[in-house]
Amino acid sequence: MKTRICCCGVAAALLAFFVSVAFADSPPVSVAAAQVRPIVEIVRVSGTVTSPQAAVLSPSVGGLVQKMNVDAGDRVRAGDVIVTLDRELEVLALERARAEAAQALATRDDAQRRLDEAVSVGTIRAIAESEIRSLRAQVARTEAALMAVEAAVREQEAIVRRHAVRAPFDGVISRRIAAVGEWVNPGSGLVELVATERLRFDFRVPQRYFAQLDANTDVTIALDAAPDRAVRGRIHAIVPIKDPGARTFLLRAVADTEVEVPITPGMSAQAALHIDAHRSGIVVPRDALLRYTDGRVTVWTVDGSDADAVVHENRVETGVEFDGLIEIRAGLEDGATVVTRGNEALRDGQTVTVR
Repeated sequence: MKTRICCCGVAAALLAFFVSVAFADSPPVSVAAAQVRPIVEIVRVSGTVTSPQAAVLSPSVGGLVQKMNVDAGDRVRAGDVIVTLDRELEVLALERARAEAAQALATRDDAQRRLDEAVSVGTIRAIAESEIRSLRAQVARTEAALMAVEAAVREQEAIVRRHAVRAPFDGVISRRIAAVGEWVNPGSGLVELVATERLRFDFRVPQRYFAQLDANTDVTIALDAAPDRAVRGRIHAIVPIKDPGARTFLLRAVADTEVEVPITPGMSAQAALHIDAHRSGIVVPRDALLRYTDGRVTVWTVDGSDADAVVHENRVETGVEFDGLIEIRAGLEDGATVVTRGNEALRDGQTVTVR
């Protein structure tokens, strides 16, 4: 019994040894095919999140700040009252204008009545034509006076309304400038309002890419606040005015889909511009390349069938990298089978197992 156990143990050890030797002589590798495809150059740029609307709200009339309804950080809707100015004197002026309008209306009605009576009586007894003309002129004058005071009423109503400063668009109060009790003049800053919807991404791009960008260029945007959540974007505008100092121009992009992370104007962002190089070339997966400290770059290729596969090392010259692929400018042919995994310890001419 002891001898049988010993023999079994020796047989298992020998079997494991021969399997490990065979496995080492034909290590498993993963492969992919080198292929020709359009070359895309990836240009990475930095930028800032900007708002489509930002304004310092100011009154169109002078007055004393009576009430500040918002503070920095408050979110408001278009039409909300932001600041109220003291309007007591203007309301009194409005009441006076309305009283004058009522008086002018009564005067006009009285003049019209007297004209109507003169015309009706004139059919019975003679009334001088000059008197009727005078009454008609009086009606015209009172009508004009009524129109003037009615316009004054509307003007005063507009002045009273302007003592309430309203938000012109949805947004967030980024800064409060004035304070309660402060006298402000027309054009004085009260608060700064910034829109937070439909935000844009502004990037400075090197001038050499100006002619290569258009509305069809793919853009991938990532916020520095959430670098692992990149979103697809599209070019909204290319501003052809270059910065003479930095030799750059402005590229404005917007996200194609709703950004899932909170963003605000002023945040930093990164973008990858996928620029068509207008040429084709041989590309392989990034994992197929091995780089050495002496500057050599090699790719292992597989010759033969799965059961009789042999690897060879190929020194290559690389080009641009995009979408997990690397352009091979020299050293590899289209359709070659390259090793993408298990290529770290291969020997030239070694047999491998393709999996």
